[in-house]
Amino acid sequence: MLLLLGVGAAPVGAQTDNKQSPPPAAQDKKPSSDKNAAPPKAPSSEEELQKAISDAGNDRAALVRNLEAFLVKYPDSPQRPQIYRALVEASLQLRDTTHAAEYAERVVALTPEDMSITLVAIQLLQRSGDEAGMRRAVNYAGRVLEFVERTKMDEKSPQMSAEEWQGAKARDRSSVLVLRGQLYLKLKDNAAAQKDFEASYATLATAGAAEKLGEVAELNKDLPTAIREYARAFALADGANNSVTRREVRQKIGNVWRLAHGSEDGLGEYLLHNYDEVTQSTAAAVKKNAQAHEVFEFTLRKAPDGAPFPLAGMKGGVVVVNFWATWCGPCRALEPQFERVAAQFKGDTNISFLEADCDEDESRVAPYLEEVKPKLPVVFADGLDHLLAVTSLPTVVVIDRVGKIAYRAQGFGEDGFERELTAAARRALDSKPAAATTPPHATSAP
Repeated sequence: MLLLLGVGAAPVGAQTDNKQSPPPAAQDKKPSSDKNAAPPKAPSSEEELQKAISDAGNDRAALVRNLEAFLVKYPDSPQRPQIYRALVEASLQLRDTTHAAEYAERVVALTPEDMSITLVAIQLLQRSGDEAGMRRAVNYAGRVLEFVERTKMDEKSPQMSAEEWQGAKARDRSSVLVLRGQLYLKLKDNAAAQKDFEASYATLATAGAAEKLGEVAELNKDLPTAIREYARAFALADGANNSVTRREVRQKIGNVWRLAHGSEDGLGEYLLHNYDEVTQSTAAAVKKNAQAHEVFEFTLRKAPDGAPFPLAGMKGGVVVVNFWATWCGPCRALEPQFERVAAQFKGDTNISFLEADCDEDESRVAPYLEEVKPKLPVVFADGLDHLLAVTSLPTVVVIDRVGKIAYRAQGFGEDGFERELTAAARRALDSKPAAATTPPHATSAP
């Protein structure tokens, strides 16, 4: 240490040397050498950070103390995100959820595009039970949901097929909606929670979403709905990647059934009937247009009566499809904009505008259409949404004359939506037709 500081080296050496003192010449030169010696170099912030980490060893509490002291000295360190991450991990190991959540939020503030740490922050805030924290978690969940919905297929890994990517995106969206719904439940906002659970179930029919819908209905004292949703959860439980077990759901539906009927008589028969209904519905959804691999090979159904609606007759023309669902608030808000764009092409038989419903429960569609009274043809998506990788609603797609996607817009249309969709439709119309025939089933706005 003394040698590093450049102070007192010669006197220490003189005291330990029992022979003779240095010659006068050497003694005369010594002061000059000390005077010209370079001042000691202070350690850099990076060196101090490494020392703070190494001094802590395997002691998590010491690591927290050292890193916090480092941040006090270097509050603007460019390594703050990594330091905060280390503090999150150390705090979790110390079972200090409060400080772990605090540091996770600091990482989110510095790197808002990092969805992994955002999810960690949500889960930690959810554990805290603090109302203000859970409201922040709701906002974070909204960010993650927007990120999932913005993700495009051309960003996927080359090792992942389009079908795998679509399934992964649907699972992500469904999971985030359930997570946010749980936060709303803790905040006692049952209506918002129900909306998220319904959207999750519509995105991907899971036992988790159905179970939560049952819980909301039970809280609202709507026993018939609670029984139906718990029965769906019972049918879907114990599948792959499912955290819900039939044993748990069995207890819940048994309690509600007894409240509604006085005993469990008839419950077994009801569960079996519901199981068959859910599994048949899932299988039917998969089978619709299973052999179709191109847009114009699809035969959809008119809503709500189910009459066949083949797309083959539209080949050679442009098709603009708005994918929506009854539970989707932004879909309802976008509808007038979509109709105004369609009205600009009134009378042009080379372009068709369709409203494609993506509801899993098709019984909701007729009452919705009776209320809204849309001006454009409405069909059931019947697998077209899967072919076109529609993973969020609303989604508007322009299909060109050869059945390829020429334009895609996801989410509620803002100020530029109508202008951009109109321009995209005109570009598709201006492209060279694949055939010289006029599509006989083309429809436009009245």
